[in-house]
Amino acid sequence: MQAPPLLELAGIHKSFGPSVKALQGVSLRLFPGEVQALMGQNGAGKSTLIKVLTGLYAPDAGTMQLAGQPIAPRSTEQAQQLGISTVYQEVNLCPNLSVAENLCAGRYPRRFGLISPRRMRAEAKDALAALDVHIDVSLPLSRYPLALQQMVAIARALRASETRVLILDEPTSSLDEAAVQQLFAVLRRLRAQGVAILFVTHFLEQTYAIADRITVLRNGQTEGEYPAAALSRVALVNKMVGSVQSAERAAARDAAPGAEVLRAEGIARRGALQPLDLQLRRGEVLGLAGLLGSGRTETARLLFGADAADAGSLHTSDAAPRRWRSPREAIAAGIGFCSEDRKHEGAIRALSVRDNILLALQARHGLRRVMSSAQAQQLAERYIKQLGIKTASADTPIGQLSGGNQQKALLARWLATKPALLILDEPTRGIDVRAKEEIMDEVLALSREGDGMAVLFISAELAEVLHCSDRVLVLRDRRAAGEYVRGELDEAGLLAVIAGDEEKAAA
Repeated sequence: MQAPPLLELAGIHKSFGPSVKALQGVSLRLFPGEVQALMGQNGAGKSTLIKVLTGLYAPDAGTMQLAGQPIAPRSTEQAQQLGISTVYQEVNLCPNLSVAENLCAGRYPRRFGLISPRRMRAEAKDALAALDVHIDVSLPLSRYPLALQQMVAIARALRASETRVLILDEPTSSLDEAAVQQLFAVLRRLRAQGVAILFVTHFLEQTYAIADRITVLRNGQTEGEYPAAALSRVALVNKMVGSVQSAERAAARDAAPGAEVLRAEGIARRGALQPLDLQLRRGEVLGLAGLLGSGRTETARLLFGADAADAGSLHTSDAAPRRWRSPREAIAAGIGFCSEDRKHEGAIRALSVRDNILLALQARHGLRRVMSSAQAQQLAERYIKQLGIKTASADTPIGQLSGGNQQKALLARWLATKPALLILDEPTRGIDVRAKEEIMDEVLALSREGDGMAVLFISAELAEVLHCSDRVLVLRDRRAAGEYVRGELDEAGLLAVIAGDEEKAAA
């Protein structure tokens, strides 16, 4: 007979204003001596649920029980006192302090009212030894690799109190395979000690390697809870993304794609992307498909120079192989990039629509070639009309526009630079169906006009990827899982490749 859940949440609701319903009736059960994987796409509600669990957010409705008793933590400190500890994706420690100081910060052992360095080092050694980690705790944390820093963060969380529930939020996102296996050995040891572990991840391989049970969130709701052994990978992906609506396929191109614009050979970044090859050609849309964390955005950022590659090379038609040192070099080479983070990396909400549209072009020209007011107004009005941006005028602050119209203005920003390659990372996220259709149609039209620009199209909506793309490159666990031309995959086949079942995809 199964033991009752140690932690149980029921009917959890959390909204931010009248229009953003982050959690809607979410339920979750954590059992002692089990690893529970929490899975879901970006925006599914995972982060919000963790913040409710750890007292950062108060739920609008619902109940939480720990060992059968109602709880309502209102801070992370209260959650820790209850035995709920969290280790976040980014190691939240001080690299300039020693390992021992990081482990004991806020709870330093004292002797005669003074901090005792000897006892501090001894307690830190004991805490790490419990995880089978044996290092010099007197050295600065920065001297150790990220994997060991993650172990220190876990040891600190376990030391915070008598931990009964351990929440790990994307703990492996920056770890290599050896470090992941070391972490899993620790988790299995903790599981054997009866700790209930909530493992938040987007890696399928890791989910099935460590999880006993899987809970899936989708669109702020609990889709279901399943024993890991009873849920196939294809079924899990289906439950995460929902039923894929068949999109009408775009007509096959009449002409072959044009000249090569950019080729990546073995481009990689430690902890973000395994060596990857891809080719982008004029007049062609290359779609990147995969789950959150598969390496889609990481690829886009490497191709634009927003992140520095540490392996591989980029080839353009008129330059020697290189790696971008900054986005400025990529822009000079004719590359535009619409980030998935419209709020923080896209629109400058206080500036006008016109100024937002002209930002990239002005950056490309430099400060010495400032456009006249008349030229700026004319250019802005041309793209407002071309893309159907609904705004009272070009002077309207972009923050006053709807999400779809903001996205169109950001698309106009890069079109104004006349790029040879346009990278679109989730260009339709968070906008209505009509705006989605308009943006996808515009993407297809741009790739077909004249010589046509090359387009790298990234979307979590699989139907959109199939609809827009001439070729689809599937990423899984930060590496390429296959490349397919239009017509080779349908929605079910694409799901199968993403889940790692290429035989089913070819069937």
